[in-house]
Amino acid sequence: MIIPAQGLRIVLAVRPVDFRCGHDALAGLVQNTLGLDPHSGLIVVFRSKRADRLKILLWDGTGLVLVYKRLGRDGRFEWPQISDGVMHLTRVQFWKRVGERIVATPAAAN
Repeated sequence: MIIPAQGLRIVLAVRPVDFRCGHDALAGLVQNTLGLDPHSGLIVVFRSKRADRLKILLWDGTGLVLVYKRLGRDGRFEWPQISDGVMHLTRVQFWKRVGERIVATPAAAN
């Protein structure tokens, strides 16, 4: 579970990204497409086309950290309408979008 520190900037990249992208490609998107510094300590949340997965990119002071989350069966994250740019989130908005779900434990790994 990720709970951002008070005062940490959190942005949601509204347009879906190719989920084959890793640390460097996502950092390049943050810098070149969104116009933000991926090494500034902000958290950037990326969505998949189906809205059932997300990747979270952050710089922890020693390197880039990439978190991947996939919801269980029939789960979907709530996303704003697809457009260019970013949406700024508060800690509470971040938690409501990515963490506030209780689901049944899977019987086996997929």
